[in-house]
Amino acid sequence: MTGEEEFTVEVPSGIERVRADKVLHSLCPEFSRTRLQAIFDSGLVWLDDEAIGKNHKISAGGKITFAPPAVAPMELKPVNIPLEVIYEDDHIIAVNKATGMVTHPGNGTGDDTLVHALLYHCGENLSSIGGSLRPGIVHRLDKETSGVIVAAKSDSAYMELSRFFAERKTDKEYLALVWGIPKLRSGTISEPIGRHPVHRVKMAVNPKGRPARTDWKIVETYGRDFSLIKLKIHTGRTHQIRVHLAHIGHPIVGDPVYGKKGSQIDSIRAERTMLHARRLGFQHPVEKRPILLEADLPEDFLTLRAELREKFGGQSKA
Repeated sequence: MTGEEEFTVEVPSGIERVRADKVLHSLCPEFSRTRLQAIFDSGLVWLDDEAIGKNHKISAGGKITFAPPAVAPMELKPVNIPLEVIYEDDHIIAVNKATGMVTHPGNGTGDDTLVHALLYHCGENLSSIGGSLRPGIVHRLDKETSGVIVAAKSDSAYMELSRFFAERKTDKEYLALVWGIPKLRSGTISEPIGRHPVHRVKMAVNPKGRPARTDWKIVETYGRDFSLIKLKIHTGRTHQIRVHLAHIGHPIVGDPVYGKKGSQIDSIRAERTMLHARRLGFQHPVEKRPILLEADLPEDFLTLRAELREKFGGQSKA
């Protein structure tokens, strides 16, 4: 299976824990219930970047993306792109995704996505439930975000991993370089996130949005201007970490959407959003044992951290 063009709809206010298939049919009446059922069965429905099934409960503020199976499948060619494999067995593969790499093909992408690389590395040993444009893909990272991402090689692993992510049965930890130093060493941000009321391509803290929780802790500070923050997310809203950190006045360094505009201190520059998916924990989808995956920081992150230490000094808060 593959998908035609992707459709994206926003879940309006007033919807609270309603089945995904009912929500999608109400928002897209041009698609019959039978057609939508086939789309769900093909694993081609996503909520805020994570695959969901028809029974998943939907609330206002989310963004549903779906791709109806195409009549003529599109063939993707494997591309020999180096991958930093963290873990691999017969059912799953995890890699440290490089910054700048798109997770899967879509409008405007080339043949340099993670999917192209996985097809070369794994051959036919990737689950096809998600469609030929997203073989094995059960969650996504933003293009500029580096770090741990896991894909399913077997169909049984795909179904279980999709359920884990949809039901928040994963443990996600991130590292971010941010502007400023929070007054407290740690805290929790529990603010709902929804579509920005004016700039519709952005997300924002919105009282009509969906509940979101981010725990944070300072790892290191650099003078008075920068901090290294460890984050754990308990929900998976679109751009959650970026929105929450900007909301408390400490946006991620280099973030072009939610960050500081044109702000530079002593020529400190970041070419991308300095966010890294450091750890991902979950139960093995087939063997039912704990899995903890860790991804080393990429070179650009290490270089900027070293520059901050050199210019401003580094004070560990761990």
